[in-house]
Amino acid sequence: MRLRILVTRPREDGEDIARRLAAMGHQTLLAPLLNVKFLDGAPLDLAGIQAVLVTSANGVRALVRRTPNRRSAIFAVGPQSAAAARDAGFLRVQSAAGDAATLAQAVARWADPRAGVLLHASGEEAGDALCERLTARGFQARHEILYRMEKAVRLAPQAVAAIRQNEVDAALFFSPKSAALFAECMARDGLSADRLIAICISANTAHALKGLSFAELRIASRPDQDALLTCL
Repeated sequence: MRLRILVTRPREDGEDIARRLAAMGHQTLLAPLLNVKFLDGAPLDLAGIQAVLVTSANGVRALVRRTPNRRSAIFAVGPQSAAAARDAGFLRVQSAAGDAATLAQAVARWADPRAGVLLHASGEEAGDALCERLTARGFQARHEILYRMEKAVRLAPQAVAAIRQNEVDAALFFSPKSAALFAECMARDGLSADRLIAICISANTAHALKGLSFAELRIASRPDQDALLTCL
């Protein structure tokens, strides 16, 4: 069945998934609720770094802006961030195919605490939890904040109009933060979600939509894009 799908991801990620959805026969409406702001700074010194940990494709995009080094090993949280690393020219890339906790477990298998520091290249909202998990396992881990996510104040006007006119069948949610922002924007504009199918990448993301009543709520079996798309 051809669906009209609202995509709330940051624009670059949204455009990527819009192409996949179009290939599946769906129509998309891009309405980014988060904008990526890459942070300027001195070039990153990766000397002595055993591997760089990335928990999003934006972490990879931020990393390549701050270093020409493509020889470092990349330990990625999932297939999207791993693909972004390979597309950027990194040759030694491994994917944990899960979330940050899964990545910490995988790093314990892939890396050696005696072989050097692990660098987590992330956004400011990620916090130090990944580094703390690895430190508890005997690793030296350092957190480098390379970007921030800026919130949209409202849904794009075309998205508001489409929801009001019942021209959206489903909405995709890739993080608790974007889901919570969507709920706030819907309330601010007095919009109803009762005709929408909400498709969420995780249970935590679905929980962030509390207060909205959907026609149906679906949760991916794994916290990655491929699993989310199987919910369509």
